[in-house]
Amino acid sequence: MGYVKTGILMAAMTALFMGIGYLLGGSGGMIIALVVAAGMNVFTWWNSDKMLLRMHNAHPLGPNDRHGLTQMVTELARNAGLPTPVVYLIDTPQPNAFATGRSPNNAAVAVTRGLLQSLSREELAGVVAHELAHIRNHDTAIMTVTATFAGAISMLANFALFFGGRRENGLGIVGTIAMMFLAPIAAALVQMAISRTREYAADKAGAEICGHPLWLASALQRIQAGAASIDNVAAERNPATAHMFIINPLHAHKRDSLFATHPATENRVAALQQMAGPGAGSPRRAASSSSKQPSKQPWGRKSETRGSGGKAGPWG
Repeated sequence: MGYVKTGILMAAMTALFMGIGYLLGGSGGMIIALVVAAGMNVFTWWNSDKMLLRMHNAHPLGPNDRHGLTQMVTELARNAGLPTPVVYLIDTPQPNAFATGRSPNNAAVAVTRGLLQSLSREELAGVVAHELAHIRNHDTAIMTVTATFAGAISMLANFALFFGGRRENGLGIVGTIAMMFLAPIAAALVQMAISRTREYAADKAGAEICGHPLWLASALQRIQAGAASIDNVAAERNPATAHMFIINPLHAHKRDSLFATHPATENRVAALQQMAGPGAGSPRRAASSSSKQPSKQPWGRKSETRGSGGKAGPWG
């Protein structure tokens, strides 16, 4: 059902784009708009991962990084049936992560320094599994295309406002101007709706990859608390990339809304708790109790349990 909804939303985005092209230049303008969109998508398809990583000053980690993160990603990628993506570190104190790349064979997973310092091994495994789910579901490509379409629609709307659209389109001058203002808003709403749909799907698939839904639920709660109080300077400079992160880095509203790039964290946690089944307990308690036992996963090491003082785990 998630893919059906995503397909419908992307069709709406395409129709909106073609409509703006028609209002701007008739059938010829619609064709030109399609050609421009195709060119933008081709460029973005091949370069979006490099551009995104550069925007956030991400640096690649080698196979023997001191955090053991690359080993964890390798083992979880094997669980997911994926090639091992390149692992990057972002030097920001805000806990967060994202995945990028046009395909599973050209993918990357980036985590922040704050994420490594604030999460246990189990919680970090849940986050990595979530990002691998995005890669396996081809969400990184979907979000790249929708972001490009949203940008192109805004560009066409600006052209129409500056140069004027077709006056014989039936909407009149007032209608045309209103359409040019409303179209970018509508495109942004569609983009955000697609993002929220894919986050729920990645939560479910990520929980299956790591085998413990409550590890991811606990991580989401901890990341939300950190993102709400710690600024991500690079993300603030590039707000169009916010939908790529596991939690909105721009201090999003707590509840689901039309203008939210992500579902409400409490709704995501509730879905993961339901997936874990009755009697699973709270996410924090489940992640903490599992950390007291050596993990059965090849990448597992005994985690340190944080006290009330919020001491960083073994990844810091």
